[in-house]
Amino acid sequence: MLAVLLLFLLPIGGGIPAGVLLAQSKGLGWGPTAGLYLVSDLILALAFEPVLRGLVSLARHSSFLARFGAALRAAMARSAAQVGGPGMGPIALVMVAFGVDPMTGRSAALAAGHGFLAGWAIAIAGDLLYYAVVALATLRLHAWLKHPEATVWIILAAMLLLPALVRRFRPGRPAVPAAGI
Repeated sequence: MLAVLLLFLLPIGGGIPAGVLLAQSKGLGWGPTAGLYLVSDLILALAFEPVLRGLVSLARHSSFLARFGAALRAAMARSAAQVGGPGMGPIALVMVAFGVDPMTGRSAALAAGHGFLAGWAIAIAGDLLYYAVVALATLRLHAWLKHPEATVWIILAAMLLLPALVRRFRPGRPAVPAAGI
């Protein structure tokens, strides 16, 4: 179980498919595996929150960090507007965490005024949705391929390429971002 948890703690996307397949090979069911992923998110929250709070504190004394924070808030507002309208409501913030990562989701939640518990609950909810999609896709593909390495590589490629393809071919959106964005 520790090996699965360590794979889930990897800051790159390969930890999910590899961890899910390792858990399956060790006889861990869906529930315990998802529980390990939740534990990895809780560890991430405890490790990342002091860094985030430190940056917020430093931004009060650094014009560069203050400008960076303002740019981050503007980017989060644009992301939320694409997902759920102009407000930074919980559903839009969950979708930010789902679409990017839990640290970005937590940063967006902090920028929207959510404290530690609510902010991380929102970020982790989005990340657990992402985990469920990737884990299910991994298990289905592996059942068909029966080759763990190929499964992981195909899922990784899909994780990297599908969001770009969706953005490129989404109706009503420009294929190339406008200048200055």
